[in-house]
Amino acid sequence: MKAANAYSADCPTRQILDRVGDKWAVLILLLLRGEPLRFNVLRRAIEGISQKMLSQVLKSLERDGLIRRRATPTVPVTVEYSITPLGATLAAAVDPLRDWAERNLKEVLTAQRRYDAQRKAMAA
Repeated sequence: MKAANAYSADCPTRQILDRVGDKWAVLILLLLRGEPLRFNVLRRAIEGISQKMLSQVLKSLERDGLIRRRATPTVPVTVEYSITPLGATLAAAVDPLRDWAERNLKEVLTAQRRYDAQRKAMAA
């Protein structure tokens, strides 16, 4: 296997970066840092995510080894998701980005409004 190079079109590193860039994946990982959670608890905690999207992202995170799915044979079956040690390292890496986004939201929104107003003025 050749050395990883994320700038190369065929590098598998890009798949991992896709996961890091997925807002739903990041939010799920950050929630699971605290404790294992059931599907519906995750769905209620992450406003705007559909049941289908949550299911897809959970499967992807499990496939990547970032979370663990544990089914308990009850009626109905109880399914709980927890973060793996690998997932915890990713959550620790992306949490500063979440913090940055929350701290700088006002400035980014102001810049967007200024940009949009300038573009609108130029088009007129």
